[in-house]
Amino acid sequence: MAQPAVRRQAEYVPLTKEQFRERFYARFYDPAFDGVRAELEKVFEKAWDGYIVYRKSPRKKPAGKSYADPKFELPVEWLEARAAIEAAEKRQKDPKSPSRILIVNGSTRSEHTCPGEISKTRRLAQHAQKAIEGLPGFAADFLDISTLADEPYKTIYPCKACVSTAQPLCHWPCSCYPNHAVGQVNDWMNEIYPRWVAAHGVMILCPVHWYQAPASLKLMIDRLVCADGGNPDPTTTKGKSPMLAKELELKGWDYPKHLAGRAFSIVAHGDAAGPENLRRMLTDWLNDIGMISAGPTAVMDTWIGWYQPYATSHEDLDKDEDVFAEVGNAALALTNMVKQIRSGQYQAPDEALHDPREK
Repeated sequence: MAQPAVRRQAEYVPLTKEQFRERFYARFYDPAFDGVRAELEKVFEKAWDGYIVYRKSPRKKPAGKSYADPKFELPVEWLEARAAIEAAEKRQKDPKSPSRILIVNGSTRSEHTCPGEISKTRRLAQHAQKAIEGLPGFAADFLDISTLADEPYKTIYPCKACVSTAQPLCHWPCSCYPNHAVGQVNDWMNEIYPRWVAAHGVMILCPVHWYQAPASLKLMIDRLVCADGGNPDPTTTKGKSPMLAKELELKGWDYPKHLAGRAFSIVAHGDAAGPENLRRMLTDWLNDIGMISAGPTAVMDTWIGWYQPYATSHEDLDKDEDVFAEVGNAALALTNMVKQIRSGQYQAPDEALHDPREK
C-alpha cells in the first residue's frame, strides 16, 4: 500500500495580539484584580510570547533507556504521568495487594454549586462504595466527576481524535495535554489514568442526559481512547508526527489494550427516557476496550421517579428500596468477578482465539 498523504486544508492562523489580550483578561474580570493590572500586563506579555512561539511543552528531558529513542526529549509532565501509570500497573498486578474497585460517580450535579443539591447518582454510588468496603480484601476508590463543576482550575479537555490520523499518534497516556502555549493546563486525566490502571474492577454509575452520558463523563470516556491501542512510546513518532505515525501503523500495529482483563459494572438511570440505551452504549464501550462484564446483575438500567416532578426525585429514590438493593447486588457481582479473575478461576471463552479485526 502506498504511503497515504497527511491531509490538510489551510494554514494555521493564530489569534491577533488584541484577540489574545481580550481572552487573557477575561479571566481577571473581577475588579479585585484592578490593583495588580501592571503585574498582569507583564504576565500577559509572557503568555502571548508562549502562544505565538508555541511553547506547548516548555519543560522536557531525554526519554531514557526504556524508549526507542532514549535521547529524544519528551515533556516532563508526560513522563511523570507515564511513571504513575507504571506504578499503578505494578500495584494492580501485585497478588498481595487489595482488590481495588474504582467507583465512578458520573453525574455532574453538585450541592456546592448552582444545582444546590446532591445527585441521586452520588447516593447510589455511595451505597455501592459501602457494600464494597464492607468486604474483606477490597478497597474502593471514589472518582467523583462532579468535582469538575465545583473545583477551580480542574479540567478534562476534549479528545482531538489523534487515532483517526493513525493509531500510534495516540499516545498512552495522552500527550495532547497540557498545552501551555494555549493555556490548556490542569488536565485532570493525568490523575485519572493511573486510577483506572490500578483498579481490578470499575463501576460506573450515571444518569441519562438527553439520551446520552453526561458531557463531563463523556469527556473522560473519550480521553480513555488511548487505553485501547495507544502508543506507550512517543519517541517512535518523534512526538506528534502524523507521517511517522502512519508509517508505523502500516508496518503493523498490535493495538495494545492497556485496561484489558479488568471487570466492570454499569448502573444507568433515568426519569423519562434513555437508560436502557445508555447502559448498552457504556457496556459496548467497556467490552471493546477488553474489560469483562461481571454479568447481567452487574450491568443494569433503571428508572427513578418515572415521569414524576424533578422536585420530588430524591423522595422517589427514598421510597424505592429495590433500586438500592439492585445497586448493591451489582457491586457484589463485580467483586465476585474480580475474585474469579484474580484467582485464575475465570477463563475467557475467546481467550485462545485470534481476532482478524484487531482495530
